[in-house]
Amino acid sequence: MMDILMYLFETYVHSDAELQVDQDELEDELLRAGFRQKDIYKALLWLEDLAALQNSEQQSAIQMSASTSTRIYTQQEMSRLSVQSRGFIMFLEQVGVLTTETREMVIDRVMGLETSEFELDDLKWIILMVLFNVPGNENAYTLMEELVYTTEQGIVH
Repeated sequence: MMDILMYLFETYVHSDAELQVDQDELEDELLRAGFRQKDIYKALLWLEDLAALQNSEQQSAIQMSASTSTRIYTQQEMSRLSVQSRGFIMFLEQVGVLTTETREMVIDRVMGLETSEFELDDLKWIILMVLFNVPGNENAYTLMEELVYTTEQGIVH
């Protein structure tokens, strides 16, 4: 599923391709690219859930929480997000890339993945997808994009 999400993100975001694509057409393109129908369905549902998070009542409650509060992870979250991943999320909050709201959206979307393997690089892509899809986070997206691409080139840890 991560492969499909990354494929879609790179194809439609980085290429400036038309973002309004017919879902059947998109499914056909993904099938031609070699992805399985079951995984395509899950990835598209994951993206729909990401869009739905922006209007969620949960976001109102998150907005009211203090910016100095500490995030306590559930056992499930800790089993999916390594110590390194949780530390990276905290770092991004401290440098202003993630807000309380976007942090929670990232965690929600990480937990929405149906995968047994999840690494820090996967987290970085999820963060990019969330920041891209939430209006008003253009600067944070740009900073995160620079972090991802400089890290891939070996410049940042």
